[in-house]
Amino acid sequence: MVDRALKPDWNRLYEFAASQEGHFTSAQAGDAGYSPQLLQKHLKGGRIRRLGRGIYRVVHYPAGDHEDLVAAWLWSGHSGVFSHETALALHELSDAMPTAIHMTVPARWAGRRLRVPQGLLLHHADIAEKERGWVGSVRATTVPRTLVDCAASSVEPRLVLQAFEDALARGLVDRGSIPAVVAYLNGFFPASRPARVRRSSP
Repeated sequence: MVDRALKPDWNRLYEFAASQEGHFTSAQAGDAGYSPQLLQKHLKGGRIRRLGRGIYRVVHYPAGDHEDLVAAWLWSGHSGVFSHETALALHELSDAMPTAIHMTVPARWAGRRLRVPQGLLLHHADIAEKERGWVGSVRATTVPRTLVDCAASSVEPRLVLQAFEDALARGLVDRGSIPAVVAYLNGFFPASRPARVRRSSP
């Protein structure tokens, strides 16, 4: 809701947008003194563009690396965290090229009736703060949590193996800290590759 005492402050609105690859929400616009009527004026004037319900973009802001993810994250009200194959891609682990955007939202959302944006696949779980971090302007599960989630969701084993080996080589995980991932991989590669995984561990 807009505070009527506030004067529209484009610089403040731009600060919100700059931290989110040019995007902002109607709530953030309200915090900057922009009423729905004033937003509509800027929409008609071509200064901003509406991407979805309550989500906008400054038209002339430079294109970012993760614009589709930013829009999805704003849709979640900053409550979601990118996970599974999407987090693998954000962490540049393996050759993951997810066909959908994977986002984990709080477990209590499982009972909600949501209008989920096209291309967004929701998982429901409570992610601890220590298991999430920033990748550019969005939040993603940490590498260990990402690997555990992928194993638990039966993501293609060779993709998980490649991601695990990449993470080991980069010192992002150690084999002993995520036994569930090792157990998952041993179920598919009992004779060859797991031995390589063990030798690759720090």
